[in-house]
Formats: sequence, C-alpha cells, structure tokens
Amino acid sequence: MSFVDRRIETRPSSGAAPFELNEVFFSRTDDRGVIEACNYVFKRVAHYEWKELIGAPHKLVRHPDTPKGLFQLFWDTLKSGKTIGAYVKNKSKDNLHYWVFATVVPCDGGYLSARIKPSSPLFTEIQAIYAKMVKAEKEDGLSPVESMKIMNDWVHAKGFDDYEHFAAHALAEELIARDEALGRKPDTRILDLRTMLRNSEKLLDETHGLVKDFEAMHTIPHNLRVIASRIEPSGGPVTVLSQNYGAMSREMSDWFERNVMGENTNFATVKHSVNASLFIAGMTRILTECDEQLQKERRTLGEVDMEKERATLREMASQQSSKAEKGMAEVDIEAVRIINACQVMHRHFLGLSSTRVLCKIESARLPSSGETLADIIDQLGAFQERISERLEHIAKLGDEIRSQEH
Repeated sequence: MSFVDRRIETRPSSGAAPFELNEVFFSRTDDRGVIEACNYVFKRVAHYEWKELIGAPHKLVRHPDTPKGLFQLFWDTLKSGKTIGAYVKNKSKDNLHYWVFATVVPCDGGYLSARIKPSSPLFTEIQAIYAKMVKAEKEDGLSPVESMKIMNDWVHAKGFDDYEHFAAHALAEELIARDEALGRKPDTRILDLRTMLRNSEKLLDETHGLVKDFEAMHTIPHNLRVIASRIEPSGGPVTVLSQNYGAMSREMSDWFERNVMGENTNFATVKHSVNASLFIAGMTRILTECDEQLQKERRTLGEVDMEKERATLREMASQQSSKAEKGMAEVDIEAVRIINACQVMHRHFLGLSSTRVLCKIESARLPSSGETLADIIDQLGAFQERISERLEHIAKLGDEIRSQEH
C-alpha cells in the first residue's frame, strides 16, 4: 500500500470521510434501489464491507442532512425514465459524512450512479437551501412533495427554467472547478456547450423581444383604417395600405405561433437540446473516469464481476454519447430552420417597406391628414428598424450555434 493509500484509508474520528477530489465512484442498483455493484472507492469512503453493501438498500448511506424533498425529486425524475444530477450528503458506517455530486441514469433493470466530490462556489449555496428544506421538514412537518417545491422555487429564483436546466449547470460548474483545482486543462467540450447554451438563451430573449415589438404595433392597421374613413372618398389607397399591413401582420403572427411561442417550437427546442447535451457530456465524462479508475484499482469487488461492471460503464457512456450526438444533430436542424425563418421574415419586411413608401406618398398627397399619416410612418420606421436588428441578431446566433456544434 502506498503512502497516499495509507493516508486516504486513515480515517478521522469525526467530520468528513476521506474522499479525494480526483476520485470518482459508482454504484449500480436494481429498480428498488438495492445495491448490486459498486467500486472500491465507494466501499472505502462509506466504510462498509462488501457483504454489507451488496444486497443492501442504497439508503444505507443516507444522511439526515439531505432533505427528503430531494429524494422525491430523484425518484420522480428516474421513474419517468430521465437522468438526474444532484448534490447529496451521505453518511458512512462510522458516522463520518461525505458530499457528492451524483449523476444517475436508468439502466437495464435499475439505475447507475456515478459521483464526484463537489468543490464549486455553487456547492455552498446548495448546503444553505438543503438546510432550509430539512428544517421545514422537521419543524413545519412538510411532506417530501412540499419540500421539493422549496427546491424548485429556489431553482426558478436562480433563473433556471426547471431543475433539469439547473442540474446541467451545476454539473458543468463542478467539472470546471474540479479541473482547475487539479491543474487539468479545461474541458473544451463542456466550455463549448456552455457557450452554445448562452447563445440559445439569447436566441429566446431576442424572439420574445420580436413578439413584444409586434404586439406593440398591432394598432397600426386600425389607425390606418380610421384615417381612411375620415378622408373618404380619397382614403381608398390608405384602406388598401391598412389591409396589406394587416395581412402581413397576421402572417407574421402565425409565424410566431409556429416558431417562437410554446415549449416545442424551434427556438425552445434548441435550448432544451443543448442543455441536455451539456448534462450528458458531463455524465459521460464521469462514467468514463469510473471505468478508468476501476481498471486502476484492480481490487476484488466482493462477488461482483469487475469486468462486467466495466463493460456496463462503457456501454452506458456509449449510449449517453450517442444520445448527445442525436440531440446535437437536432440542434443543427433547428438552427438551420431558424436561419431560414429569418430570411423569410426579411422578405416580409420588403413588403412592409413598400407599405411605408406608399404611406409617404399618401401623406404628401393628403395634406389635411398628412401629420397623422406622418406619425404612423415614423412608427413604421422605428418598428422596422428594431425588427431588422433583431432578425440579424437571431440569424447570427443561429450561425454561431451551428459553428460551435461543428
């Protein structure tokens, strides 16, 4: 046994169990959470014998400082067939504690969890929100579902759409902090995906801005009709302008409905797919490290077949990588659609520009109402300028997302 091994396996009488930043560990359970396999690091940190771990429920290492609301979130997510990542405080057999960031993925017959030691600034915030949840559970009698709501409310207050988006962010933060602390080169894949995610969020912001701009201009066709009725019979051209503008406005609104509004539109799909790929990239990296560490350990795993577990880890990593590749292919398709949609919108704007020119002509020809028409022309000009800038920015973001993906 090396000096490092001796140092790690020398345990304090209280506080944190020895768990190094460069270590990873995993466990595999059945669908009820009963441990079927794990690696030596897990055994050492939890301080149990193989016979005590294999066949035992995973709650064997549950620490009372981890809120029940978190485990409610865990099982709700896993039972739906999704992956999850979360900070968890565990307890060893000798009553020491150890924190992990756990990534859990459904696998054949159960679940596989791979963990790293958390070290990012976000970890401190999590400890505070967990303490709040545990206190509410104990003192106020909150149910796990009610406690879970505290977590979800906190996630929303932090600016995340849901817990899934928070988990991807947290995993990326932990891997980046871990690499920095260990003197490793930054993980370019993680960094690129984070940049893509920021661009996809900007994409959504710009499209929501488009919607607001159009909503603000909905009164223009009505105002044009009012002017036309006031200057009859010479208001015919203005009526035509109102009808043309109204038709184009409706067409653009339909475009918004198809592409911008709702959870399953092109713009929302990009953000969700990039976020999922970010989480998968982090999980795949941890699974791969677990496989590598299992190979280095070369220790017996009780009655567990080490080579079989390594094969399972490699298979899970491969499956997750394939899933991420599929998701990024979808991102590329959606980015192309967004760019093409912007080109269509620009063509619409050629029509609006023509409308604006005709308004100018009518304004000069009808001096009695020219001032009112001139106001609308100014509104149209400001409107078109804002929309054009947004469309250019959206198309640019689409191009950047595509370039980062490739």
